[in-house]
Amino acid sequence: MNNCFSQIPAPKNETVLNYAPEAPETKELKNHLAAMARMEIEVPLVINGKEVRTGKTESIIQPHKHQHKLGYFHKAGPDEVKSAIQGALSVAKDWAAMPYSARAAIFLKAAELLATKYRPVLNAATMLGQGKTCYQAEIDSACELIDFLRFNCHFQEQMYSMQPISAPGMWNRMEYRPLEGFIFAVTPFNFTAIAGNLTTSAALLGNVVVWKPASTAVYSGHFIMKLLEEAGLPPGVIQFVPGSGAAVGDICIRDKNLAGVHFTGSTGVFQDMWKNIGENIHQYRSYPRIVGETGGKDFVFAHPSADVDGLVAAIVRGSFEYQGQKCSAASRAYIPKSLWKEVKEKLVAEVKTIKMGDISDFKNFMGAVIDKKSFDNIRGYLEGVAQSKDSEIIVGGKCRDEEGYFVEPTVIETKNPHYRTMCEEIFGPVMTVYVYEDSQFEETLKICDETSPYALTGCIWAQDRRVIETAMTRLSQSAGNFYINNKPTGAVVGQQPFGGARGSGTNDKAGSLLNLLRWVSVRTVSETFSPPKNYRYPFMA
Repeated sequence: MNNCFSQIPAPKNETVLNYAPEAPETKELKNHLAAMARMEIEVPLVINGKEVRTGKTESIIQPHKHQHKLGYFHKAGPDEVKSAIQGALSVAKDWAAMPYSARAAIFLKAAELLATKYRPVLNAATMLGQGKTCYQAEIDSACELIDFLRFNCHFQEQMYSMQPISAPGMWNRMEYRPLEGFIFAVTPFNFTAIAGNLTTSAALLGNVVVWKPASTAVYSGHFIMKLLEEAGLPPGVIQFVPGSGAAVGDICIRDKNLAGVHFTGSTGVFQDMWKNIGENIHQYRSYPRIVGETGGKDFVFAHPSADVDGLVAAIVRGSFEYQGQKCSAASRAYIPKSLWKEVKEKLVAEVKTIKMGDISDFKNFMGAVIDKKSFDNIRGYLEGVAQSKDSEIIVGGKCRDEEGYFVEPTVIETKNPHYRTMCEEIFGPVMTVYVYEDSQFEETLKICDETSPYALTGCIWAQDRRVIETAMTRLSQSAGNFYINNKPTGAVVGQQPFGGARGSGTNDKAGSLLNLLRWVSVRTVSETFSPPKNYRYPFMA
């Protein structure tokens, strides 16, 4: 019998390895890259702990070498999805009944395995399959996922310790039950850590999960499943069912046992899911929890007092790291006229130094965008600039897809603050700059707030503290993550809980206790030790 009061080890953020040329981690990672690139693997579904092969397959390719096949994955159909749901439900009671410390031990072990044995494996998988550089993979598939696993266990313990007061002769307490049914986790291509977190955060709290990864991130998802299995996750708790959105999602959304949706992806898809849930609301066992992080049109706003060198570095890193394929990536900037000449000169010069190519060459700052659909979409925006009377490309703009889906880091200057590349999410390495008159600072803050339907991230660059306070007030609803004199990307678990509102999602703050609260249904238990013996009150005498 385990009747001790467990205490989760205090978490701290995983140290980011730097992959310097002679560092041991560099050699180890390059060896894994070479070995994994040579192999073609088969990725099955995982249902009830068993590999399932449907025969309906899709190739896994490298974005920077689209003729190079990493393998293929099997796609779920209706029968497999239904089997996954039923299998998850069949183990739900046993999983929920497991002591919270035992569930936490699984994910803490997974974190330790990822920090050691699986670090080069998952980093290499993310680089090859999703086109990240070694550093972008390290901060994502290693460090951020390790942090999610460790900090969520800590947040779980904090949440369980939140208890009500008790009057004399009475004991009040709260039970944090898992939701009744299954969680449908839909994860994106751009962050391996998000894929790991959307599934494991709900499972940690005793929920069972049906997981549909993005087709362009099945490769790393496969290794996440291997990691969790080795950490001791019981069969059926997380069901791995890659496939099309319609084949997997429609069945999950219609199932009466749907208890929640944990989603990261496009705003349009999320809105359609919410609409479908609303249309099916009468048949669910309980109201599903809907948690989503969707699009962004993230801004950099500079005041005349801004530090120019820091501003330029923030624009380059914020806009072009991972080819701009981050929900938080900077894609519009508001620069005062008094600074623009210097900012433009330095920004163009810096962008011209950026090296782009095969991610296995560690000298490259950028790789390719994820697939042909994305490539064509970005190219369409860039070609549209040529037809514009008030916008022009001042650096970059070329696209080539002979070997990989490469789009140059691009800066557009526009005279129209409502030009489409200032308003619409592109999800590529494209930054649009609007130059405003210094005297129009507050009016331009209003334009920034009202231009985009999104409200995910943004930043203000200024040395004048009154200006910073003004911007924080005027842009209070414009970004769920707001940065002062820093780029609008790079949220760290436990330090900057992540999420935005408006068209950017439900702002449930991944990387904090707030997100975990969404995956429990609280029961209040009130026990009276000496109950009244009759109904009469003293005032009745």
